[in-house]
Amino acid sequence: MPTDDVEPEAQPATSTEDAPNVFRTDDGAQDGLAKCARCGATEISLNVATGNLRCGFCRFEWATDNAIEAFNLNGDISKLSGILVGSGSSDIVPSTEEILTFKCSACGAEVVIDTNNSTQARCHWCRNTLSMNQQVPNGAVPDMILPFTVEKSTAVEKIASFVGKRKFFAHPKFRAEFNAENVMGVYLPYMVVDINAHARMTGEGEHQTRSYTVKVGDKQEQRYDADLFNVVREFDIQVNDLTVESSSDRLDQNTSQNSNNIINTIMPFDVENSVRYDSNYLAGFTSERRDSNLDQLSPIAHTQAEDITRHRVNDSLAFYDRGVRWTAEEVDVRGQRWVSAYLPVWLYSYQQRNSSGKTFLHYVAVNARTGETMGSVPLHQSKLLLVAGVVQLVGTVIGLVLVAVGI
Repeated sequence: MPTDDVEPEAQPATSTEDAPNVFRTDDGAQDGLAKCARCGATEISLNVATGNLRCGFCRFEWATDNAIEAFNLNGDISKLSGILVGSGSSDIVPSTEEILTFKCSACGAEVVIDTNNSTQARCHWCRNTLSMNQQVPNGAVPDMILPFTVEKSTAVEKIASFVGKRKFFAHPKFRAEFNAENVMGVYLPYMVVDINAHARMTGEGEHQTRSYTVKVGDKQEQRYDADLFNVVREFDIQVNDLTVESSSDRLDQNTSQNSNNIINTIMPFDVENSVRYDSNYLAGFTSERRDSNLDQLSPIAHTQAEDITRHRVNDSLAFYDRGVRWTAEEVDVRGQRWVSAYLPVWLYSYQQRNSSGKTFLHYVAVNARTGETMGSVPLHQSKLLLVAGVVQLVGTVIGLVLVAVGI
């Protein structure tokens, strides 16, 4: 067999087993009072219409630094080697305290923040807001955050429209209880990873040379002749801004218990517009803490990189019109860069409980940057079976009539 080979580009060998190099992403971040630069108030929240932070008193607006530029994440991916991680992506330390006590710098009172649920708290004496921006190794403070830009009213309309188109087959209890106003804005934790890899794939490809029909008994069979080639593809590949869920709850893709896979369908996010983490962006929203480390997430990211590798070579395989069967695939990850991020989602959730007591969690999710909407709705199985039976019966009757009239 002839061999179709592509010469590899020379690359220095690099071990992927090096210990991660950590770069700080919270340098200069301060805990406690974060004041408006114009009036000194601490009533700061996100203006969804602009994506900027806004003072609740004087309406002054500003944005924190773009995270990609601040952390130099635009560097040449092809030069990545080893493992580089942001300090907010470091391994979670199980013994880390989740209850932190701050001293209010306005009045001196002590204020407690439960980092499991929030990174902000209000002083119960002077009413100032205290924020935690410095990272503690419990996954509560990421490296960067992508602000909401889709307003709640828009998300409510999209969810109501999505459900409205599916109400005919929806479960009656769901129809009775559905209220799109119950949508919540949630920052979900992700890891954003850049990968520099070298791939080598070997296999066999077939190119058809002739097609013809032969008679076998009373039947005709279509047959073909083809040349068989050894196929080799070897190349460097760089993957930019791959996003991987970093919450164990969202990683649970058990489709018999939840519809977590829905969340993936509203991607991608424009993570290049993320800003340095500031807990003021969380005011008015909820968030979910990262609880998965790199050793748990790396296999997922590497599998996705392998999928991208297979997709990339497709353009060079047009000659093999009978297809290519890969017998060996090697993707050597030479460099990777990880940062943790909060990404914004408007979420409507519904817990369905069936007659046996089992529950199933449904979602309708809206990407709070692009407006992309997807979800699952509990079905009225009896109604669905009835309609399917009627359609089948009508089809059968029409078929019999056509046969009877000789058409």
